[in-house]
Amino acid sequence: MAASVSMPLGGVQVGSYDRYDQAQAAVDFLSDEKFPVENVTIIGSDLKQVEKVTGRLTWGRAIAAGAAAGAWWGLFVGLLLGIFSADGAAWIGSILSGLLIGVLFGVLFGAVGYAATRGRRDFTSLSTIVAGRYDIMCDPAYAEQARALLARFSLRG
Repeated sequence: MAASVSMPLGGVQVGSYDRYDQAQAAVDFLSDEKFPVENVTIIGSDLKQVEKVTGRLTWGRAIAAGAAAGAWWGLFVGLLLGIFSADGAAWIGSILSGLLIGVLFGVLFGAVGYAATRGRRDFTSLSTIVAGRYDIMCDPAYAEQARALLARFSLRG
């Protein structure tokens, strides 16, 4: 269905919830009631970015994170090269060599990356996007049926 000026993207609003899990539970209820949920859209509005600071970033943490990332890459490369080894000792050697070289490069890149920031961002964090409201939109042909079912859903508790 193409969006038009008179009908917003996703159809008409049939429900609105404060949290995503509430909107998801409402759509799940519609599905349980055999409603054609392919005509439903959940739209998050009033978006904001939330950044949770998880700790202080120091030289030690930057180098350790680089070493850990390098170790994974080195292990991966060592395993790939180990496929072509003739015997078990060569296989172990390729894995250990890849791991060691990966750690060394990881330490180097971790240190260079931290030094490049020059102390402008000495913390670690996790970012997420959250919405202030979640609207359930529906194709107008099914809107009244959806509203009636969602009214039953809201009475449920």
